[in-house]
Amino acid sequence: MLAFRRVSSALGGVRTYATAQQPRSLLTLADLSVPEIGALVKRAAAFKAAAAASPRKRVQPQSLDSQSIAVVFSKRSTRTRVASETSIAALGGHPMFLAPSDIQLGVNESLYDTAKVLGSMVDGIMARVGGHEEVETLAAHAGVPVINALSSRYHPTQILADLLTLVEQENTDDIASLAGRRIAWVGDSNNILNDMLVTYPRLGMHLSVATPTGEAYARDPVVWDVVNEHGANAVSWTHDPAAAVRDADYIVTDTWVSMGDEDTKEQRLRDFQGFQVTEELAKRGGAQKDWRFLHCLPRKADEVDDEVFYGPRSLVFPEAENRKWTIMACFEYVNIANDSWLFGRQALN
Repeated sequence: MLAFRRVSSALGGVRTYATAQQPRSLLTLADLSVPEIGALVKRAAAFKAAAAASPRKRVQPQSLDSQSIAVVFSKRSTRTRVASETSIAALGGHPMFLAPSDIQLGVNESLYDTAKVLGSMVDGIMARVGGHEEVETLAAHAGVPVINALSSRYHPTQILADLLTLVEQENTDDIASLAGRRIAWVGDSNNILNDMLVTYPRLGMHLSVATPTGEAYARDPVVWDVVNEHGANAVSWTHDPAAAVRDADYIVTDTWVSMGDEDTKEQRLRDFQGFQVTEELAKRGGAQKDWRFLHCLPRKADEVDDEVFYGPRSLVFPEAENRKWTIMACFEYVNIANDSWLFGRQALN
């Protein structure tokens, strides 16, 4: 592997090579430059096009050939798990799914010890964890690249899928086409919103956020420090959903009761009264006439009604499929980033 250095990138800005001691991981999109995010989205679009054109939906190159990737999930998952395992296999690698019932993760063995053991046997780790410090510990001590498949603070692979979905609506694969677009988030102050906050303003997009009042829905100060570095003037924050959707091109929400919050479900449902995404809310708030809807799934009817969720405005199922293509790009990214930088090469053969 190359020595740790920063050099001028053909994509603009700088690029970072990792050392053998500290391979480059992907824990949040805040760690990537705008050109790097754009390259990931382009690569995902290329994978998607290549698979569609192939009778067996095969892609080249097989950049994970003969590599074993640990898929470590301490939380349930449908889209992320399926996207991860199929992506690894499509790139020629071997996915090894490890649930809490399979390994000693944080139970009879420390996370540090698990990281050291896993890293000595696999070539990379896809980790869906609880606290963000857990994925940071894995990345710091495993000695192999780690992709954050979800933590309490960030969810980078979901936002990449959303970006691919958005540029597809612009009939391009270039994130530059999103500059000036207005995104309304109507929901919880959670990991998905956090990765939107550290990403969208840097792409020239305006993010309007509506959350309930109360400490449980307050901004994450760690995330907000990052937002301030990149211009918080591209973010507005309110507790009124109608105000948030004004002039919105896209309205986005997520579950109101995440895994681990079940004991507060009744209080949360009261807190979110008036937050359901509906045609009436969009009209009352003054969203763009052709606004579209995204949701990372799984969805509850409290969050968005059937008319919107299953109607022509909804992008939720293309968005779900795009988890695969963007995660595939992420696996290639951490593999390439720790060897030699190949972003910008010609599209797949």
